Amino acid sequence: MPNAAPAPYDVKRELRALYAPKNRDWETLTVPSQRFLAVDGHGDPNTSPAYAEAVEALYAVAYTVKFASKRAGRDLVVGPLEGLWYADDASVFSARDKDAWSWTMLISQPDWVSDAEIGEAIAAARAKAAAKKKPLPALDRMRVEQLDEGLCEQVLHVGSYDDETPVLARLHGELLPAAGLRERGRHHEVYLGDPRRVAPDKLRTVLRQPVAPT
Repeated sequence: MPNAAPAPYDVKRELRALYAPKNRDWETLTVPSQRFLAVDGHGDPNTSPAYAEAVEALYAVAYTVKFASKRAGRDLVVGPLEGLWYADDASVFSARDKDAWSWTMLISQPDWVSDAEIGEAIAAARAKAAAKKKPLPALDRMRVEQLDEGLCEQVLHVGSYDDETPVLARLHGELLPAAGLRERGRHHEVYLGDPRRVAPDKLRTVLRQPVAPT
């Protein structure tokens, strides 16, 4: 019998500790460097047109990369949507003042996909959108981001996004001070469920915070 084709690359399988954690309380881990498609923006993710445009553009390019890579002989599974969240005043997160939030939305990319190939995928996605007369304005803001998070605290949160507040408050108000650590860098979330299809109390989200000794 002929050899079976290799399974497509799946970041959730290759980096299980980052994309399939089991811990429901905070744990410390070291996160390796990763490459992402990235689009920056600002505003309420539930209502901001810029957010919807960013997500649409990310998936358009991610699938273009996938199909191009498959044609070249190396298939991959498009990774989950991820987000970095930040603000000049961190209190806007505990207050759920979503209009004041800044974000960088992400989809991971394998190391073998070059920056040039990503550039070609962006151009192809732009041409396809233009042919359909459905432009993707966020393509103009898309870039490749190399993220080096290093030492982090991470937890799997099951529930609605708005229920993350007490989980994060415990990390920043209790666990980090007790461990002699401080936050470093932007809060990171990995979305393992589709809120359009999954009930809010069943959503699974990886919450991650880079840290450093105080």
